[in-house]
Amino acid sequence: MARVITLGLAAAGALSLAGCNFIRDDINRTLGHSPEDQSRRADIAASQVTTIGVNAYLWRAALETLSFAPLAQSDSNGGVIATEWYANPQNPGERVKVTAVILDRDLRADALRVTAARQTLTNGQWVDAPVTAATVQRLEDIILTRARDLRRAAIAG
Repeated sequence: MARVITLGLAAAGALSLAGCNFIRDDINRTLGHSPEDQSRRADIAASQVTTIGVNAYLWRAALETLSFAPLAQSDSNGGVIATEWYANPQNPGERVKVTAVILDRDLRADALRVTAARQTLTNGQWVDAPVTAATVQRLEDIILTRARDLRRAAIAG
């Protein structure tokens, strides 16, 4: 007798779960959204985007942010973007080189590392000069903010 009751409760639970999916799909159709649209939108905005070797939002944001300088290297599988030396036309006695490395497929703050090198022109020679940590941190913040904006735009759709 207990076995029949247990089987009955299991069957009722399975039917209830199936009904939940049916109701959710019906509500989405009523609102003009198909279940396929919902799953596609979730796939596009996932924190892991694996069409390339690294997170696509971080990759695109880093490329856009570093577009002020010519690229020396870009490897989407390894997640490395390196620029050539760039001299601001308003300050030709100083030049910078930036490298961004995306370390993970997840959109996280610790998945990005930016390094920069700076040189100043002294007596006709380029001499290494220190880069402030705030400059590198600001570049990382700009890239991360842009990546989050790209993800939000993908969710909104």
